[in-house]
Amino acid sequence: MAKTFNPKMFDDIKEGYQKWEKEIEKAFSMRPERLKRFSTVSDREIKRIYTPEDIKDQDFKQDISFPGTYPFTRGVQPSMYRGRLWTMRMFAGLGTAKDTNRRFHLLVKEGQTGLSTAFDMPTLMGYDSDSPRARGEVGKCGVAIDTLVDMEDLFEGLPIDRITTSMTINPPAPVIWGMYIAMAENRGIDRKVIGGTIQNDMLKEFIAQKTFMCP
Repeated sequence: MAKTFNPKMFDDIKEGYQKWEKEIEKAFSMRPERLKRFSTVSDREIKRIYTPEDIKDQDFKQDISFPGTYPFTRGVQPSMYRGRLWTMRMFAGLGTAKDTNRRFHLLVKEGQTGLSTAFDMPTLMGYDSDSPRARGEVGKCGVAIDTLVDMEDLFEGLPIDRITTSMTINPPAPVIWGMYIAMAENRGIDRKVIGGTIQNDMLKEFIAQKTFMCP
């Protein structure tokens, strides 16, 4: 079979596919497929197999292109992972801001290249730790953040001008993001050099985390 895309190649593929279909039907007669239909989480049907014929009309420059160029199919970095590995960040958060700060320092010391902050349920829902509704939940499953001082304690001594921070927060995202910027500026770090991601997706809280009490 030819190793480049040409008419003869596709003729060979069609012939081979027809032979394979007969063999697979024999196999399924003894043991059927596990599901009647296989699909992605977006409900796009998944074929049994894919061949070069599935991409014969594909425009390489428009649909694939080169690393670091639109549509970024091969990554956002021109050098891909040869020049820069993906960010490695462990989701972490517990107790008070100082508790989590110690954890962050340990993770960075061990080679982590980014920070990922887990907040407790009261913080996620926009409640202070002394709210009656926060009773029994403060510092569980994440860090409790009530004030700018907490945010300063959380990132004290960490090089946030050189590593990025991910914050899974959702409903109070604008407030937490504002605290993060204020904390950086109080440390003399220009907001232009800080980076990271912050979730602002209420549906995720309701659907994935089963949260029903939101601000």
